Amino acid sequence: MLSIPDMAILGVLALLVFGEKKLPGVMRQAGKMMREVQNTSQSFLREMDRAADVSEPVPPIGTPAAAELPFEPALPVEPEGVEPKKGAGP
Repeated sequence: MLSIPDMAILGVLALLVFGEKKLPGVMRQAGKMMREVQNTSQSFLREMDRAADVSEPVPPIGTPAAAELPFEPALPVEPEGVEPKKGAGP
């Protein structure tokens, strides 16, 4: 974390490097970049949370954890127009 004197020194250096006319544009561009980084990181975290929720395994029926589920897990259903494989079970 930068202290107030450190930020003042950086501000003076930025003013000397970019000049008083270009500095507002440079800072505006830096703000847009920071916002984009924050949006991207939040989007990544939301996607990871969603993927973690989707990939959680459903406990087998008859286990104590299965009794806490609000419904019984459905059996897999073949999509419409797809014939079941012959000899692949009951």
